[in-house]
Amino acid sequence: MPAEIRESKITGIKAGKDVVIYQPANIYGCTLEDGVFVGPFVEIQRHTVVGAGTKIQSHCFICEYVTLGRDCFIGHGVIFANDMFRQGRPDPDSDSWGRITLGNNVSVGSGAKILAVTICDGAVIGAGSVVTRDILRKGVYAGNPARLLREL
Repeated sequence: MPAEIRESKITGIKAGKDVVIYQPANIYGCTLEDGVFVGPFVEIQRHTVVGAGTKIQSHCFICEYVTLGRDCFIGHGVIFANDMFRQGRPDPDSDSWGRITLGNNVSVGSGAKILAVTICDGAVIGAGSVVTRDILRKGVYAGNPARLLREL
C-alpha cells in the first residue's frame, strides 16, 4: 500500500490586513491580526492568535492554544509546546494541554523552547533558552531553564 502524501497548506485562517506568509507553510485554524509576518517553513496550529505586527521567522512551530501579543518577535526555529506528556506519552485530549500566552513586545531568540507558560509584556528570551515557568517581570531571561539575567 503506498504512503499517503499530504501537502502543507494554509487553510481556515482569519487574516487581517497586510499579513505576509512565505511558503512553504502549514497554517490552519488560527487568527493572524494586521501586519503579521510569517517566514517560510512555519507551522501554526488551530486555536492560536498572533497579535498585530508580530514577526515569526523561519522554521518555527507554534502549537495549538498559543496567544502571541502585539509587536512580538519570534526568532528562527522557536518551538512552542503545550502537551507536557504528563502520562508519559502524548495526550490525545487537547483540553488537558497547557496554554501559552506571550504579552506585547516580547522578543524570543532563535532556537528557544517555550513550554506551557505565560510571559509578560516586554520580556526578552535569549536564544536557545527553555522557558519552563511563567515570566512575570519584564527582563532578559536565558538558559535552561530560563532565568532572569537582568530587569528591563
